[in-house]
Amino acid sequence: MELKRVVVTGLGALTPIGNTLDEYWESLVSGKSGAAPITYYDTEKFKTKFACELKNFDASDYFDRKEARKLDKFAQYAIVASDEAIKDSGLDLDNENKLRIGVIWGAGIGGLETFQNEVLNYAKGDGTPRFNPFFIPKMIADIAPGNISIRHGFMGPNYTTVSACASSANAMIDALNYIRLGYSDIIVTGGSEAAVTEAGMGGFNAMHALSTRNESPETASRPFDANRDGFVLGEGAGALILEELEHAKARGASIYAELIGGGLSSDAYHMTAPHPDGIGVIAVMKNCLQNAGLKPEDVDTINTHGTSTPLGDVAELKAISEVFGDHAKNININSTKSMTGHLLGAAGAIEAIASILPIKHGIIPPTINHETVDENIDPSLNLTLNKPQKREVNVAMSNTFGFGGHNACVVFKKYQE
Repeated sequence: MELKRVVVTGLGALTPIGNTLDEYWESLVSGKSGAAPITYYDTEKFKTKFACELKNFDASDYFDRKEARKLDKFAQYAIVASDEAIKDSGLDLDNENKLRIGVIWGAGIGGLETFQNEVLNYAKGDGTPRFNPFFIPKMIADIAPGNISIRHGFMGPNYTTVSACASSANAMIDALNYIRLGYSDIIVTGGSEAAVTEAGMGGFNAMHALSTRNESPETASRPFDANRDGFVLGEGAGALILEELEHAKARGASIYAELIGGGLSSDAYHMTAPHPDGIGVIAVMKNCLQNAGLKPEDVDTINTHGTSTPLGDVAELKAISEVFGDHAKNININSTKSMTGHLLGAAGAIEAIASILPIKHGIIPPTINHETVDENIDPSLNLTLNKPQKREVNVAMSNTFGFGGHNACVVFKKYQE
């Protein structure tokens, strides 16, 4: 069976450094940090008092009051980003067979704020189970793609992938395969997360996973820097329209890039820590290259998982050196989490977008906040430190890893007939 080719025809972004695709890209290239003191609740008793919140996001700009009350933030973000991607794609939905359009979405947690608030309200009461009738539908992780499908009448495959921080990369790989195999013409894919809550921040603090650089939030996410001390939690959504090539050509769609492969693996090592030798990461990148029919020397840039954790950054770079050998020094390696923070289940989606746009624009966003060289990191690697770098990009890879040892990798290529 000959596999169908799959292209990216629309993008949407709602991030801590930009509420639209264009704003997001401009902020990435300019090296803008999205980290700032938390505004959602009183942080006095919390170890970490900052995060990468969305800026100037008002649900009433997108939903009426009644609709907004039925949606957790993570679902609101999903709808906003997917609406932008659909519009960007130029799709005329009135002329499409909606039975062949699906939504495959990623979320690591789902409606955490809804869950937190409902349980707290119950605990304050007299034990009578008074819960909001929308509690469950707002909370469950699969409700985001459900709402996107209902909004537009898409009747193809519809579900959420949950693999912690690899969730939206998993969603993209599933979407790729549905279209490759001929089951769908179009899949709306991506991911969303809204975990900047007391429960989210408190839970990650208890694991010692978050940076506590409270005196300088904007510099706290510092992948590959010797003085990194944990990741910075972010929120938002990214959306991609994946489309079968001939279908896209028939309607005269603009094409950003071709999604040519995806890889999956497991560390099978620890609930939260990466394997120190990066064995699972080595496997996932090799799987991805094989799936895409690429050689290591074909890759121009890698958007790393690069969370700014002491163990994770070193393990990933060791794995890159192992997989790519001498060619590793010719690759532009970066971590856009230095600007956006870590969007958990949405990370793969917004970082896929940050990998696709360099193919279009010929510029690699920087890894910001790097000040001190880490002696455990190979100095020959080009980590795209502090300033963007211009180069032609034909092939871009994006890595995403999650608690539980979940590894996912996708690779995009400049579209050619």
